Amino acid sequence: MQDLPMWIKIVLAGTVVTYLWRMLGVVLISRLDPQGTMMLWIRAVATALVASLVMRLMILPSQMMSVTTLTNRLSALFIGLVVLFTIRRNTVIAVFSAVLALMLMAWLQQG
Repeated sequence: MQDLPMWIKIVLAGTVVTYLWRMLGVVLISRLDPQGTMMLWIRAVATALVASLVMRLMILPSQMMSVTTLTNRLSALFIGLVVLFTIRRNTVIAVFSAVLALMLMAWLQQG
């Protein structure tokens, strides 16, 4: 093991650690009830984290998003949510429509 270059050691260590946690997750999740209290709590916390990150991006944008106005960002978010709830909760189409709306609003504002 000492004869291996450092980058190979780093890749091996990262791979072992990643797949160890994934394997542990597969073993543990098979024992949990998907509709149980613990899984519902985990789902609620995960949803709250995603919602808070989205709102942080809307209110305090960084880099490219910071050149758009808050009104445009919130309008695009609203359009994405409307599309999400009207088209059978298809997140890909909803995200695409929100991004397209934001790009269109930014383009119209420039010209």
